[in-house]
Amino acid sequence: MDEKKPKPETEDDAYVIEDTGASVEDIEHEMELAAEEAAGGNEAAASQDVALRAENSDLRDRYLRTLADFENYRKRSDREKQDFFRFAMADVFRDLLPVLDNFDRALEHAEEGDEFNRGVSLIYKQMFDVLQRYGLRTIDQSGVRFDPNIHEAVVSEEDPSVPSHTVAQIMQKGYFLNDRLLRPALVKVAVGGPDEAPAA
Repeated sequence: MDEKKPKPETEDDAYVIEDTGASVEDIEHEMELAAEEAAGGNEAAASQDVALRAENSDLRDRYLRTLADFENYRKRSDREKQDFFRFAMADVFRDLLPVLDNFDRALEHAEEGDEFNRGVSLIYKQMFDVLQRYGLRTIDQSGVRFDPNIHEAVVSEEDPSVPSHTVAQIMQKGYFLNDRLLRPALVKVAVGGPDEAPAA
């Protein structure tokens, strides 16, 4: 029996184009359509790439803004927390100021070498040292220019020997808690002198 063996494909047979009976014009038309389709796909990919880049830029911008807002919020929170701790005791300090005033009055009226004077003075110093550790400062300088931010004038006095608007006497001490004014100093102000203090 004579069996036919399949003929092995050669390289030339692998690339043979079958004749479908289409004319040259039809083939050219199909090639033009394929080229247009390929070009249209590139335009779509390019426009999609542009859209993705724009979206990426927008998201990055929003991320950076959110990050900056959060950083500002964190700093503001830290500052508010520090201020709270620095000034949380302001009401307690304000309530203690009349006690300090009474100590000052007691020390003014007690005799200098008296045991009572020394005892009150030691208690006053001990209490005032504790309050100073927590940020209490006094406004008790006389002979300085009147400052309406920290002084409250209760009396004025004619005194041509000192510059006008000079604090002549402290009637009641004022106090700061850290940098915040707790109470202005009640003062006597000299008027009638020269307008400006001489430059030092």
